[in-house]
Amino acid sequence: MAAAATNVQLIGGWPSPFAMRPRIALNLKNVDYKYIEESFAPKSELLLKSNPVHKKIPVMIHNDQPICESLVIVQYIDEVFTSGPLLLPSDPYDRAIARFWATYIDTKWFSSLSGIAKAKTDAEKATATEGLTEGLALLEEAFGKISKGKGFFGGATIGYLDIALGSCLGWIRVAETVSGSNYIDETTTPGLYAWAERFSSDDAVKDLIPETDKLLGFAKKRFGTPAPAK
Repeated sequence: MAAAATNVQLIGGWPSPFAMRPRIALNLKNVDYKYIEESFAPKSELLLKSNPVHKKIPVMIHNDQPICESLVIVQYIDEVFTSGPLLLPSDPYDRAIARFWATYIDTKWFSSLSGIAKAKTDAEKATATEGLTEGLALLEEAFGKISKGKGFFGGATIGYLDIALGSCLGWIRVAETVSGSNYIDETTTPGLYAWAERFSSDDAVKDLIPETDKLLGFAKKRFGTPAPAK
């Protein structure tokens, strides 16, 4: 049964990994919510009213109060809704480490991931690929330490850092399709490879990750992403 929630709405967009994050968190917490797909053409009055600073998705509206920025929303959900597992670790140090790596993903690593879809030249693609693979190597090492032998960064269940990275899996698959390379595989990133399988098949996640072909079609239209490598 879903936890009782008063007027929870989420403004998002299906291609956005950032908009996926609060949806996963709400699912994990068993919270009912109304999902609103943003049109962007033009941006809706509700979005502009709810996020006048950045004018971006996602935005969660709870009891008529808007909360913006994906990781801020996930933390809010963890604090407000006590049903389901804790998303952030209870230990202060572990919590700080989870936040550190989530910040790394958003402020450094994600630009390399999206850079592969946006690359116009071989040099741009090579730079993006280098950043992506170096980052995944760091995250592979971090997974070994943070998971402490369990299935997720969050331990036995999906947590905050799992959501931060796992929301990007659809775009990683697009990058792999475009380049003809596997960036997460059993040889170079065995921990992340098994983790990605577990994460993607979880009931809170599996219906939210876009199909690769659909996401690739969006990338071609939005960024002019080249055809998949053969």
